[in-house]
Amino acid sequence: MKNLMKIGAGLCLFLLTSCAQSGSGLLFDGKDVNKWITSGQTKVQEGILNLSGDGAKAILKNGQYKNFTLSLELRTTTGGKGAVWFHTDENLSKGYCVAINNDRDDPVWWKMSGSLVSVRNLTKSFVKENDWFTMDITVNGKAVNVFINGNPVVEYIEPVAPYRVEAFAKTLLSSGTFALVGSGRGEIQFRNISVTTLESKETDIQAQLAEAIDEQTDKIIRLHQENFPVLDYHIHLKGGLTVESAAKISRKSGINFAVAPNCGVGFPITDDAGVLAYLDTMRTSPFILVMQAEGREWVTTFSKAVRDEFDYVFTDAMTFFDHKGRRTRLWIPAETIIDDEQQYMDLIVDRICSVLQEPMDVYVNPCFVPRQMQDRYDAFWTEARQDKFIDALAKSGKALEINNTYKMPNKAIIQKAKAAGVKFTFGTNNGGANDTGKMDYAISIKEEFGLTPKDMFRPKIKI
Repeated sequence: MKNLMKIGAGLCLFLLTSCAQSGSGLLFDGKDVNKWITSGQTKVQEGILNLSGDGAKAILKNGQYKNFTLSLELRTTTGGKGAVWFHTDENLSKGYCVAINNDRDDPVWWKMSGSLVSVRNLTKSFVKENDWFTMDITVNGKAVNVFINGNPVVEYIEPVAPYRVEAFAKTLLSSGTFALVGSGRGEIQFRNISVTTLESKETDIQAQLAEAIDEQTDKIIRLHQENFPVLDYHIHLKGGLTVESAAKISRKSGINFAVAPNCGVGFPITDDAGVLAYLDTMRTSPFILVMQAEGREWVTTFSKAVRDEFDYVFTDAMTFFDHKGRRTRLWIPAETIIDDEQQYMDLIVDRICSVLQEPMDVYVNPCFVPRQMQDRYDAFWTEARQDKFIDALAKSGKALEINNTYKMPNKAIIQKAKAAGVKFTFGTNNGGANDTGKMDYAISIKEEFGLTPKDMFRPKIKI
């Protein structure tokens, strides 16, 4: 009897396991959409499933998937955007969605194709509108991975206690069906949609959870949940940080990176040929590509055509010629020759205002003072000097970096800049891998002064 009971229990478990997940295979073969519930402007034409305009939907009938790889070939026409849902239902009342958006003009520029929406939003799309590309979404245990054209763009592990605001309370792993949803003014086109089911072991899940970020203390997930662009605008590949390791940190942390080489006299890149050689190695990277213009000679050292190959350009005012014509780098005490501190501070402000006239987009390492004067930073940045700087900054139209490493500028300057309508960036200016993506100071400023996406600088991203 006991053996029969064990067999019966095992059979029930087998049946429950079998029923819990639909099988592998083609979900759309280009002929019909009999497996899907469609609504809105949907049609099959020449082997392609077309979703046109806002509200077009295709929801897989009776789909019950938990662990899987969903593979799609797709493209967006001009203005076409939407999402792929998984672990959802016919009402889209639960589960996750992955963004489909290659529109460079979209005002929400931080939810591009591959974004695990509200959890890992991406600021860079790997593809252009009207180009076919592949998307693969894998769910295995607590891990969600997204690939675009075979390249990983998201690595997310859902922790034991995910942080979710009310609007995303049901954005959780469970099981369910797939849905394709259009939300733009153009079309999303699909072909060759298939799924492969996977098996997840409890030991694998426990290992995943050990790697998961504690979202109850993580500040980055809060930015994603409130629909704020999560971008570190100032990252360098140095101190052991490579393209591969930076990309891995970005995927796992949820912080998008803008990566900058140092370009100028005495730096790794010194001419147009060097810039183009660098960009040739970086164009397929997941990073926004930025030029850090060094020294005051950069304007003539690099041609405008080559500078425009970057997504934006930033510079600082830490290198200049002082009142006696000496080349000065403010971070090097031996080159910072100060006879009178107040006069020297006036010189720094004058040089900053001059730098703001250069053809760059963002002023970084802002309002820096030499090491000899840093213990009296607020005293040197008097009201009159702040006003002179903010007036020049606002007139220039340049964005202002909130620098996490130097914790500059101070709050008084930031408050005046915000009131003047200045745009901001968050920048680490990391020394290596260990301090990459540290945004605590910038986030605290964002919270204190109520910065919104409209206050943030928007890069003109090229691919």
